[in-house]
Amino acid sequence: MTALVEELNSLDFSVYIGGPMQAAVQAQHAASMSQVNFIQEVGFEDDGGTSKLRYVDFNFTKSVPNEAGDDFEDAEVNIKVPFLTMLTIPALRIEEMVIDFNAKLTSTQTSNVSSEFAASAELGIDYKIVNFKASASYKRSSNRGTSVEKTYNLGVKVTALNDEIPAGLDRILTMLEDSIASV
Repeated sequence: MTALVEELNSLDFSVYIGGPMQAAVQAQHAASMSQVNFIQEVGFEDDGGTSKLRYVDFNFTKSVPNEAGDDFEDAEVNIKVPFLTMLTIPALRIEEMVIDFNAKLTSTQTSNVSSEFAASAELGIDYKIVNFKASASYKRSSNRGTSVEKTYNLGVKVTALNDEIPAGLDRILTMLEDSIASV
């Protein structure tokens, strides 16, 4: 039993428990950096060494009432929309992480002892000669053994979801939406 406790104590839980947790933290960091890179690469364009917000222009014809208000006339409309306001910005967040680690150590000790005894005697009488023969044998065998069965199971379940964008980014996108202008 002591060997089993030593065996269990020798397990490196920082690997079995900490490894998946560290991987989740690194994944969360990578997701955040992906969001930053997405905004920089998609939302802005390089304009001679400075970054400039990328816009999409929409042109269309719209029927509007004339000045007298008694008829409609066609008007050319141009809308400038910040490109970032039209896209879903990636915001992946790990919501839950479940680590199941099970260690099963089974120890079996076997002991087998067998004994065997055999004896024989023979007496022969011949005139003036007495013959006596005796033989004995004893055999003992013993087997001892220990077997340890080790089973380790590691299950990691990670639940991720598309999170709400951070409050600061939401404010910026709201300001950008307010800057949509129709001409």
